Amino acid sequence: MRIRGWEARLARALTARSLILMALAVVGVQAIGGDAGKQQSATRPAPPRAAASPPVIGPAPSELDALAGPPGPADLDVMTFNLRYADVGPNSWAQRRPVMRSLLRAERPDLIGTQEGLAAQLRDIDNDLGVGYDRIGVGREGRDLGEHMAIFFDNARLRPQKSGNFWLSETPQVPGSISWGSFRIRMVTWVLFTDLVTGRRFYAVNTHLDNISEIARRHGTRLIMDRLATFDPLPVVLTGDFNSPAEPAGPIYRLLTGPAGLRDTWTAAPRRGPEYATIHNYQPPVPGGERVDWILATPGVTAVAALMNTYRQGTQYPSDHLPVQARLRLP
Repeated sequence: MRIRGWEARLARALTARSLILMALAVVGVQAIGGDAGKQQSATRPAPPRAAASPPVIGPAPSELDALAGPPGPADLDVMTFNLRYADVGPNSWAQRRPVMRSLLRAERPDLIGTQEGLAAQLRDIDNDLGVGYDRIGVGREGRDLGEHMAIFFDNARLRPQKSGNFWLSETPQVPGSISWGSFRIRMVTWVLFTDLVTGRRFYAVNTHLDNISEIARRHGTRLIMDRLATFDPLPVVLTGDFNSPAEPAGPIYRLLTGPAGLRDTWTAAPRRGPEYATIHNYQPPVPGGERVDWILATPGVTAVAALMNTYRQGTQYPSDHLPVQARLRLP
């Protein structure tokens, strides 16, 4: 019988903790710490000091579980993550993939909204997550071409009912279309899910707004708002890299948390990890910096906890963005 996603995460966390305690019994007291600006879970050893070839460390206990405890049956763990496309050179995908694999296997979110992933890179993540996960989404240039707004999901927990894509342009049904002076092609992938544990239905919506044009970001946001208004009256979870600060004066944030009526799960969560700039460019995260990666939800969705995950192996981060996580409960 297949184990539900939340039960599997709990079992993995307990197993990992037992192994750590056994290791401590053999080698004695082990120091736990971290570099400035990085908060570490009490159950995770400090990353090794930088070496010529940093070792690949197996999955650690979930940081979200360390913050909020094991998830309950109705809890839905959501992640938004700009993966950074598969490039070469320093911080290449070949270097980052093992770190990404360990992070995702430790956290095992029920739902992951990703940005920038290329087709081959997403297939790597398919393999690393294993048969317990499926993925929906197309490339922004159509079919499997270009960067995707892919949505990964735990297929023992969530069942897709219908899905679609649209482009942030004046011709939103035309793949690869671009308007309003946007620097890049921008798009949205959405899925209507049934939660197999609770029976509830909700929409997952994932996007990546333009990184240069404020006009394109505003037009794209209004198009997203118009499309959300056509959905069935069900909860919506919106993930994305909005390339705009999450602050009351931010024009995109103001639109989505004002007229669109969405709520910021980060500010709503009673339990939160430290806040950083979500773009860190492979450097130590900056406390209190701009938060451009968000998880928003409709009223009635309860945010239990939220976290910016600073996981790394040695000096290697999995991406130039921090993944943002939220534990939610649907109404």
